[in-house]
Amino acid sequence: MPKHFLKINNHNIGYHVNSVTDTVFAAGHNAGGIFFTGKGKFSSENHWTMQDKDLNGNKTMKVDFNFQNYTDVILEGFDNENHSLWKTRYIKNNPKDKNIGIQLVSVHDDMLKNPEETLTQLGRMGYSYVETFVYKNGGFYGQSPEQFRATVEKSGMKFLGSMTFFDPEDKNDDAAINVWWNKTIQDHKIAGVEYLSTSNSKLKGIKTIKELQEYCNYYNKVGKLCKKNGLKFVYHNHADEFLKVEGVTVYDYFLQNTNPDYVYFQSDLYWMQRGGVNPIDYFKTYPNRFISWHVKDYKELGESGKIDFKDIFNYQKIAGVQYILSEVEDYSFPSLYSVGLAWDNVYYELLK
Repeated sequence: MPKHFLKINNHNIGYHVNSVTDTVFAAGHNAGGIFFTGKGKFSSENHWTMQDKDLNGNKTMKVDFNFQNYTDVILEGFDNENHSLWKTRYIKNNPKDKNIGIQLVSVHDDMLKNPEETLTQLGRMGYSYVETFVYKNGGFYGQSPEQFRATVEKSGMKFLGSMTFFDPEDKNDDAAINVWWNKTIQDHKIAGVEYLSTSNSKLKGIKTIKELQEYCNYYNKVGKLCKKNGLKFVYHNHADEFLKVEGVTVYDYFLQNTNPDYVYFQSDLYWMQRGGVNPIDYFKTYPNRFISWHVKDYKELGESGKIDFKDIFNYQKIAGVQYILSEVEDYSFPSLYSVGLAWDNVYYELLK
């Protein structure tokens, strides 16, 4: 588990949580250079107490942590007679210098409850931009494009990408295609995004190369519309792209038969692994086609041991990656805590 780092009351502290026992372990040093260790447990969802000891095992101080949320905590230190020594408030403000984004499906329930507060916490965690998947009726989470853009920017982030879904039965119905996509593009231009993405949930039903080509033609049309309007169009994979149609792998066909000037690709590293392929092979075979990565694991990022993220991250340049996004969809912890762990992993372990 990646460590968290705090600087509180002139103490530098690194800590991590054991997901099996819910035990918190900490180690650090104070302004005088004296080292200590600590151990504690959550007594409720928003409170835990840490007992500090010096390196000889002597109790030195007890610290109460009262979490207002996952980026805002009030702390109070007590001596061995339980007298208050100090009290302070820590608000997380991680750096944004590595330009890490987040797909908001990771915190969807939180966004539905309180988008402003959720975005504020994501900004404090160090995320630089967000990608949505909820565009509907011209808006996002019940807000207009102007409102949602302002809400995201108030949190210190950018609204950079949006996953959108329109799959006409007739891929040659240019009138319907132009109506839907032109409205969608204009709404997103107002919102300030740089790219639109889409995925395909119907691949298991495709039986012929002709059907694959119809999708490629459709994606080329959409990509051309986006480029004309100053946006990028991005195709996002799941696992079905690695099925075969008439002996041809769907993903390879899409890569080979879409126009690189109009259609970019967003690699979901988790779904590629689930599809039985090594992402690196694709980055080598189709260089500069993968503008974005969704960095996702089976649960918290880096915990499964099934995906060699460190090796994959050596291929950012050859892949053509411009946008790195954390994504968590299955959790051992509350979602906002889990996406904080994801940021830690990408920032400290993967992006050097």
